[in-house]
Amino acid sequence: MAVPARRTSKTKKRSRRANQKLTTPAIHWDEKAQAYTLSHHVSDNGYYNGRKVL
Repeated sequence: MAVPARRTSKTKKRSRRANQKLTTPAIHWDEKAQAYTLSHHVSDNGYYNGRKVL
């Protein structure tokens, strides 16, 4: 099995792990449905951008 010649530095390791994070979902308050909805998605009541689509 191959062994690395040098240890991975703290900076290299931390910069690689900097992208491994949880992000909050993009939600907004829908006035028609009176509930929070994911952005760019149709709400449970069938509203999108303030209009009934379903």
